[in-house]
Amino acid sequence: MTTIYHNPRCSKSREALALLQAQGLKPTVIEYLKTPPDVAELQGLLALLGLPARELLRSGEDEYQRLGLADPSLDEPALLAAMAAHPILLQRPIVVHGRRALIARPPELLLGWL
Repeated sequence: MTTIYHNPRCSKSREALALLQAQGLKPTVIEYLKTPPDVAELQGLLALLGLPARELLRSGEDEYQRLGLADPSLDEPALLAAMAAHPILLQRPIVVHGRRALIARPPELLLGWL
């Protein structure tokens, strides 16, 4: 089973979805801005990605600055809570395939990963 956490307004996310479909996959598409992942789901994604929460943050977003997320003293629960409340902060696209996950940026990373 393949899932993509997708933002249809993002060109990289659209490219990743098209790449998955070109590989014959029919991924479950989660538009995470409409259906944000909760903290538990984010923790599961991080476990599959093998990354700390900070690596899932988009530091260029206004919310990142406004919420003071550059503060290195913020712990994982605080970062996860911020991402759950403000899903625009999530790196995109995130693809889950079986028991693995990848931030498909650039989308071509999917080709060697699948």
